[in-house]
Amino acid sequence: MNQLQQNWAELPTLLSWHMLLSLGAIATAAVVAGVTALLVDRRPRLQSVSLSVAGITQTIPGLALLALMVPLLGGTIGFLPAYLALTVYAVLPLLQNTVTGLAGVDPRVIEAARGLGMAERQILFRVRFPLALPVILAGLRTSTVWTVGMTTLATAVGASGLGTYIFSGLQTRNHAMTLFGCFFAAALAVVLDQALRLVEHGVRTRRRGLVGAAGAAVAAAFLVASAGALLPTARAFFDERSKAAPAQSAESTEAARPERPGLPLAGMHLTTGSKTFVESHLLAEVVGLHLEAAGATVENRPGMGSTILFDALRENSVDCYVDYSGTVWATLMRRSDPASRLRTQIEAAGFLLSEHDVVTVGPLGFQNNYAVAMRPERAEELGVRSVADLAGHRLTIGGDPEVFSRPEWTRVRGIYGLEMVTPRPMQAIYMFDAVTNGQVDAITAYSTDGRLADSNLVLLDDPLEGFPPYDAILLASPEASRNPRLMEVLTGLVNRIDNGAMRQANRLVEVDRQTPLDAAQWLWESTR
Repeated sequence: MNQLQQNWAELPTLLSWHMLLSLGAIATAAVVAGVTALLVDRRPRLQSVSLSVAGITQTIPGLALLALMVPLLGGTIGFLPAYLALTVYAVLPLLQNTVTGLAGVDPRVIEAARGLGMAERQILFRVRFPLALPVILAGLRTSTVWTVGMTTLATAVGASGLGTYIFSGLQTRNHAMTLFGCFFAAALAVVLDQALRLVEHGVRTRRRGLVGAAGAAVAAAFLVASAGALLPTARAFFDERSKAAPAQSAESTEAARPERPGLPLAGMHLTTGSKTFVESHLLAEVVGLHLEAAGATVENRPGMGSTILFDALRENSVDCYVDYSGTVWATLMRRSDPASRLRTQIEAAGFLLSEHDVVTVGPLGFQNNYAVAMRPERAEELGVRSVADLAGHRLTIGGDPEVFSRPEWTRVRGIYGLEMVTPRPMQAIYMFDAVTNGQVDAITAYSTDGRLADSNLVLLDDPLEGFPPYDAILLASPEASRNPRLMEVLTGLVNRIDNGAMRQANRLVEVDRQTPLDAAQWLWESTR
């Protein structure tokens, strides 16, 4: 199956989850905004406070708001953190328009209602709300468009939706996949906006039939989305329960007994995760292929940040994923002192087990170290051969946003005296083009990047070992690590991938434009 066919095959499920998440959050936000507006009605100070609080949430970048929900929910990923973040994000236009609409009703109309003997509650629900409804619906339309767009970011916290296409396309430089996701996200926003426009028009012109038809269409879309998203999940759950023994969690030592010899994980449903770069995506696919070959059903949660993915692992929302010893050393342990490759692995494994009950299954066999790379002519012009030679030069260095926030970059900058070097964060897929085109002077490349051989860049020496070693290590969640059958299967990947094989797999995606699944299939076959 080629990439376009795969995109179309996945569209019904991803579109259904996108609609369910978006419309669910909007509906909840509408209730929250309506109740809040009633509570602060005719209380100017409370109105100001509530609108200010709602406005503050809008100043938080959408991706950051999503990411903050994961630790607040104890490491939970997927639908729940995305739903809560989107609900918070959708409240402001609804609350603002509801408060404005109620306050904007002509005072003479209210006095006339009082003159007819109507109580204040009757005036609110039978006069003011109906008159304010067009303004409220305008806020609903704004909220809907914003929320549908922001839902594409929910992939970063492990939620399903059209953002899967966008994140995967950006990671692999597959612009067709990115446009595929953008098109359907935009189309969904336009369709919902136009349906609500008809509702708004019907309310303004008092055409109940139009209001009912458009409202029914939106409600039907929500029900169809719910069925499309939830029924396959429910069916898979009951199928698994009907086939499997009573205890089927990864923790149970008796779980997932094979239905046939040679399938030790038959009946188990496992979850892997990956970060926001090609190699992590590939390795998640390789782990998934390895587990599926042992009989498991595997779900991959792509495109998550390092801390979000690790939090999900230690809270058992993800069963296993591939990380790097240097990431654990610098980001989790907050160590900046240099250490040997073996010591880094041993101390990182001990820290993960003692502090988080996370088990290091073992190294995969290759290192993906950070390395500063430059164009040969630029390096020769400046007389640069090592990172130390960058000191005293006013340069720009490109790198993924994560590296510049890590302790090891602070260490490198300090020990080499790189105060005049300006970091320029960017997605990893754009770094090679940026340095090749001269938009930056150097980049923080990866030693297993498939583009290194084709880029004609020189790698600068790191004589003081400022960057720690980055061995790829396979990690298992506390629950997964208690299942001996699963751990035995996972150890089959230990020391099976060398630097050359990993670099070639990355090259298949980054240079030859193969799909990550095809490249992962090649890499997995090479490990057998």
